[in-house]
Order: sequence, then structure tokens, then C-alpha cells
Amino acid sequence: MRKLIAGNWKMNGLISSQAEIQALKGLTGSATCDIVVCPPFTLIDRAVERAKDSKLVIGAQDCHAQRSGAHTGEISAEMLADIGARYVILGHSERRVSYGEDDEIVLAKAVAAHRAGLIAIVCVGETRHERDEGRAIEVVGEQLRESVPEGATSANLVIAYEPVWAIGTGLVPTNEQIEEVHAAIRQMLEERLGRDGNSVRILYGGSVKASNAAVIFGLRNVDGALVGGASLKASEFAGIISAAV
Repeated sequence: MRKLIAGNWKMNGLISSQAEIQALKGLTGSATCDIVVCPPFTLIDRAVERAKDSKLVIGAQDCHAQRSGAHTGEISAEMLADIGARYVILGHSERRVSYGEDDEIVLAKAVAAHRAGLIAIVCVGETRHERDEGRAIEVVGEQLRESVPEGATSANLVIAYEPVWAIGTGLVPTNEQIEEVHAAIRQMLEERLGRDGNSVRILYGGSVKASNAAVIFGLRNVDGALVGGASLKASEFAGIISAAV
């Protein structure tokens, strides 16, 4: 399965940051994986323009569940598709924790993403407390069951496993822990989607960097990565991309 490397810029980036998009565009010609960058809303249209005539794809970090209406400050999936975004990250732990987004909200947003023709990157992952209680698989399984919409396929769905305690901390689960959760996710996807569940890409996220990417990508059922801070500079992101062989 061709790996997918997705960069989540979070609340970082100004117009000058488009130089990083230009640099990444130059890497796509020789890349052996699919590359997606999800900048803040303010940069998406510019990034789409910069990425033209390359294999670099631009996505977004969130969307609203409704098409339009009195939702001040929100962006609909249709608006994202209208300016050229092709992916959208949903259910990231920072949205779940900081904004109280539960599985029901993530599900509604995933439905909206599919309605607009976007590929939904649905994030799941346990907290340190849940991991210590031995509930990681249970928590991830519930998030997966409740956040993935009917009609999901390998063409419109990507799952990103991001243990909350590993995001931006420098901590990385053991190889055995990553493989255990990814294997459980794969089984759940196959039960839910049938044979197509075997083709849904499952990304790992949480302190991925050039120095550990090759080992992580070599694990079973790891089909790429959702990368945070290390995606902000093309030179650093390139090391992760080159590891995806």
C-alpha cells in the first residue's frame, strides 16, 4: 500500500510560509509516497495555487458539519472543497480536548466532509491515564465505531492513530504498542467495511520525526504518518518523506 504522509501545521504559518510549500512541491517528483499538507485556513488557497502542477495535495485542519448558515467563525466542508482542499483532519485530540468535540461531533463533520467530496482523516487515540488503565484498545475502538460514517470507503477515509500522550511531547509508544493498536484498528475496519477495510490507510501520529520515521513505517499496518511540528519546515519534513519507501 502506498504510504501517505500528512503534515498538520496547526496554528502556524504566515504568507511567508508559502516558501515551505514551494520547497515541498519540489520533492514530490521523486517521492514514493503521497504527500498532504494541511495549513491554517488563511493559507489554503495560496497553498493550492503553489502546489499546482505537482503531486503535493493540500488539506484543512477542521470543518463545520453544516453547509452554511449562522455559524460565526466557522468554515464548511463545501467552502474547503471550493478553494481546492482535498483532505480534512477531523477529531484531532486537540479539538477533542480543548473544544470538547466528542464522537458525535466528529461523525457529523466526517459526514459533511464526504458530502463535499473531501477525504476525511479521522483521528483516534487514548490519553496517558487510559493507556495506564489498559483501556487503549477499548477507547480507540469506541472512537472508531462512533466517528466513522456510513458510506466510508478506502477512497474517502484515512484513520490516524495519535496517542494523546505522545503528541508534541517527544514520547513515542513502543513498536509493540503501535502495532497492537494498528492491528486492532485494521480488524475493526475490516469488520465494518469488509474487504475494503484492508485498504484504508492507517497513519501513526505523535512525535514523528526523521530520526524515527523509518522504524515506525516498517511496522505492520502503519501506512504513513500524521506529522505536527516536524512538517513546518520542508527540510525536516523531507527526512520523513524519504523514509516512506
